Amino acid sequence: MKNNEKKNKKKVYVGLSVDILHKGHINILKKANKYGDVIVGLLTDKAIASYKKLPHLNYNQRELVLRNIRYVKRVIPQDTRSYKNNLIKIKPDFVVHEDNQWKKGIQKNVRLEIKKLLRGWSGKLIEIKSSKIFNEKEIEKNELRIGSSPQERVSKLKRLMDSKSIVRILESHNALTGLIIETLKIKRKKTFDEFDGIWSSSLADSVTRGKPDNQSVDLSTRISSLNEVLETTTKPLVFDADNGGRDEQLPYTVKNLERLGISAIVMEDKIGSKKNSLFKNQKGVKQQSIQGFSNKIKLAVKAKKSENFLVIARIESFILGKKIEDAIKRAEAYSKAGVDAILIHSKSKTPNEIFDFAKKFRKSKYYKPLVCVPSTYSSTHENELIKHGFKIVIYANQLLRSAFPAMLKTAKKILIDKKSSFAEKNISGINEILNLIK
Repeated sequence: MKNNEKKNKKKVYVGLSVDILHKGHINILKKANKYGDVIVGLLTDKAIASYKKLPHLNYNQRELVLRNIRYVKRVIPQDTRSYKNNLIKIKPDFVVHEDNQWKKGIQKNVRLEIKKLLRGWSGKLIEIKSSKIFNEKEIEKNELRIGSSPQERVSKLKRLMDSKSIVRILESHNALTGLIIETLKIKRKKTFDEFDGIWSSSLADSVTRGKPDNQSVDLSTRISSLNEVLETTTKPLVFDADNGGRDEQLPYTVKNLERLGISAIVMEDKIGSKKNSLFKNQKGVKQQSIQGFSNKIKLAVKAKKSENFLVIARIESFILGKKIEDAIKRAEAYSKAGVDAILIHSKSKTPNEIFDFAKKFRKSKYYKPLVCVPSTYSSTHENELIKHGFKIVIYANQLLRSAFPAMLKTAKKILIDKKSSFAEKNISGINEILNLIK
């Protein structure tokens, strides 16, 4: 009799993210358990990242927590926000979900799909009353207030690369711009968009100090600014290290950055007079030998303590007017030397040469994830970058460049009018600023 009961026990499906386990989760699982054996469809990191912020804990960590809850019979991955694939495979008798989370908004269509699928085998959707214990927005505020550990922040970029079709990085030159990157979200019908990380640009760091972009700002000074950004944000930070400096200093640079919680270092293969790559005149600038830069990469890779800290090689072949063959040759050599990703740089008005590069490099056995900086080919949509295999896009200087004309216009108008009424009509209110930084 007991065996028959066990054999005939109903199957109950519960879809969860469980980033931070709370009483609301236990309430759902406890009630679901009354209807039969609970199978949790645990959303993967990729599934969660498709419609909201990447979870703090990775899938394996979250799965381990759920497996040890007595109300749970089994945990399986749910690879998409949609329940469809898992429901068709399992054909559960019941699907259990809180009633307040999905009757409208981005999950409305998911709910309708579940109801339709369940009708196919006489399954039933059970919607339980929300416990109203968990407030996601409040959790996010607390997260920002508390901050994240260096180890946690270091790992975020790699996790994002594994979870998202493209990782979106924006330049920050102070704590205020860091907060903009941290908090800005654009709602869509089925999801929302946000910046995934922060770019620490040598150009922005120099210009904001009134100095030229020629490595006149040393590492210790830049780290001072980085600390301010790191104190007020939680998202991963990518560091623009120019050519990485002297070989004997590079290991210490890597160790310093990793200890701070920075996720990646980007090094360019140029030597000689330091000039911004977007300058038309690159006279006096040379590319380091392939072997020489490969040796530098090896130094950086050897110095890092965690596999989550990424070393990214920036190839300047197109900047210096060289052919695609040179860029491919360098990419393969740098990959063999141990880089985690390749940034192929270009100052062309179109993305054609980087797309050609991507097409050829994808065929190489030494292929590594691709990074681009679309400053000059700015009309190129992210969907096109994804299509051509780019994993990270860096918007490297747009905040700085947009701030300059706005400040100049305001300063001129005050000087002309000898009053600030124009400025007050066209700038943010003081409360808007204060709300950002409270």
